[in-house]
Amino acid sequence: MPWYAVRPRDAADPRWPLPGTEQIVLKADDPATARAKFEEAYPSAPFGSPAVPVPNSGTGSFHGDADALIVAETGEPASPQD
Repeated sequence: MPWYAVRPRDAADPRWPLPGTEQIVLKADDPATARAKFEEAYPSAPFGSPAVPVPNSGTGSFHGDADALIVAETGEPASPQD
């Protein structure tokens, strides 16, 4: 299974869940699956809001905004140093 790097198209996008982290690397079967895993892991507003009561698409969510993320195949990430 290949590794994919998921990053925001705009580095200053305020919806990015991990400020100071350029990208998130995860294993997936294909780019679409990598995007789905990212959206599931980082829903940002998992329960919506009174103004937008739709689950997983409240303020801060990347759900449904395919152009906001770049998903590219990458190598295995380095092991964290203790």
